[in-house]
Amino acid sequence: MIVTTTHTLEGQPVQRYLGLVTGEVIAGANVVRDIFASVTDIFGGRSGKYEEVLGRAREEAMAEMQAKAAALGANAILAVDIDYEVLGKAGSMLMVSISGTAVVV
Repeated sequence: MIVTTTHTLEGQPVQRYLGLVTGEVIAGANVVRDIFASVTDIFGGRSGKYEEVLGRAREEAMAEMQAKAAALGANAILAVDIDYEVLGKAGSMLMVSISGTAVVV
């Protein structure tokens, strides 16, 4: 399946618009990761554990969106947008939300 942030695909006109598709994942950050992240914040550098959680959440949300598009008969998703939010008490949860337009090209 073609997934793009653009509104068109060069040389591939849209034959049918099938509607909005989304994928959402809410991931919790555990206490051990929080401790390591705070140490990284103090001494500088990147927080590998948080990056790992973020990457996994984004991949899961993308897969969910693609599955919904495929169920509609789409072979592409256009105008994809990815949003990130921090939720929960003291920002203990991370939400990744992805949306786009399912189409047949």
